[in-house]
Amino acid sequence: MTDFNQTQAFDLDKLGQLRDYFASYHSLPSYSYMQQLLNMRSKDTISKLIARLKLMGFLDVAPDKKLSPGRRFFERPLSNSTVQAGAFSATHHEGGDYITIDEHLVKKPSITELIPVRGDSMKDLGIMDGDTVVVEKRPTANIGDIVVAIIDDKFTIKTLGKENNQFVLIPANKEFETIRPKEQFYIYGVVAGQFRTY
Repeated sequence: MTDFNQTQAFDLDKLGQLRDYFASYHSLPSYSYMQQLLNMRSKDTISKLIARLKLMGFLDVAPDKKLSPGRRFFERPLSNSTVQAGAFSATHHEGGDYITIDEHLVKKPSITELIPVRGDSMKDLGIMDGDTVVVEKRPTANIGDIVVAIIDDKFTIKTLGKENNQFVLIPANKEFETIRPKEQFYIYGVVAGQFRTY
């Protein structure tokens, strides 16, 4: 890995921690607390990190000289891969509060990824071809969770179940059969929400 790639990976890791902090407290930490939060030894290192994140558009400085989220702070990674799945009908809502996608769908920003859905195997749970699912990347899930799993190097989205002490992947469309993996499969993440654009 080159020095540039190492620095970028370091910066994005620290950005993830700042995003998690912001999700909890709706503000960014002070310079001094950031040093403790990010486990960085010197103020000079913190200053250089902030300068790089500002240059990339992730951080900005408010008129009162405090750090604020930049135009890219709330970006989420959009996967190049699609995931096999199903259909959904949008609900209609009038009035109420304004929310951001993060407030509504993203609880843990540093492990959240957006994955486009392709197919209709989950249509009876309202996950439609063309939707985007919000996935918390983690290798474990509970029975009944909707998961993105990897089988034969391909994504699929199903409900995690168990039969005869073996994990199975259950579709939400009677035209599809339950997947009973003969070999090991991997849980890429758990679906935390979804959205659709028109």
